Amino acid sequence: MQDIIIYLRPEANGLRVESTVLRAIRSYPAAEDVLNIVYMANLPGDFIMKNRIVEQHYALKIRFAREGKAVFTKAMRRRFESYFKTSFDLAEVVGAFQAKERLGLSAEKLFRHWVPGEEFTKIHRQSIKKIGKLYVVNYDVPALLKKNSSDTNIFVLILRSFLSFRRNHDLMDRIFRALADQEIVTDRMPLSYILHYSKGPFEQILDGLGYIYTEQDRRVSLGELSFFAYLFECGCRETDVLAALHQPIMTFRTEKGPVERHLFDYTYEDSFERAFDKFQTRLPVS
Repeated sequence: MQDIIIYLRPEANGLRVESTVLRAIRSYPAAEDVLNIVYMANLPGDFIMKNRIVEQHYALKIRFAREGKAVFTKAMRRRFESYFKTSFDLAEVVGAFQAKERLGLSAEKLFRHWVPGEEFTKIHRQSIKKIGKLYVVNYDVPALLKKNSSDTNIFVLILRSFLSFRRNHDLMDRIFRALADQEIVTDRMPLSYILHYSKGPFEQILDGLGYIYTEQDRRVSLGELSFFAYLFECGCRETDVLAALHQPIMTFRTEKGPVERHLFDYTYEDSFERAFDKFQTRLPVS
């Protein structure tokens, strides 16, 4: 089972998009006990701002966007040098907020600024876009924060799926095609511009803590999230799970030696059991 949490991006919100997504899900050929919407809500913009939901959910990306070069790990620096074929120490690697001022661009223009594919990469889910001489870290964060205002609601749902990962992908493709048929997206636009969905068990926990609330406006507790309930049964401590969500870039033991990975990428589309086994191989932070 996977509890896939889907939420619409602020700029994509609206009844037309919501209804298109829901129709695509409900028309998918699967039995109700195999694929079912178990939670649905619309979080008001003022509620989102009051509870600082976006800032907490994207805390790591915001940190990299603010601090840039200073927070890169040694492994991230090596991957940067391998991709861009230049010295990390000599490169002008700057966070998006500093880059916006230096380039004289608005948050939206920085977000929309197009570069060739070879001048863009992601390292541990942190995007790096080369604009002129600058290597801009998490160029999308200023626009993301600006788009979340008291006037912007966020539509959220939990899709409980017993489908295979291949069929879950097929469902997401169906959602994309439905949005394209309504001319809400174009073929060149990634689905991620419109909505986010959880792509692994640990990401499900982060998404749940960020966007799932009860009717009494109470944030869902860890124990109410399916994967954490599984981890708790396996003997995991709440503090360890929360620490991993706060700092998901960590080192794991493997047969080939220690490797540094982002926890969400390392457990991408894993079963609960497989994700737990990998989590158990994490090494202490030095």
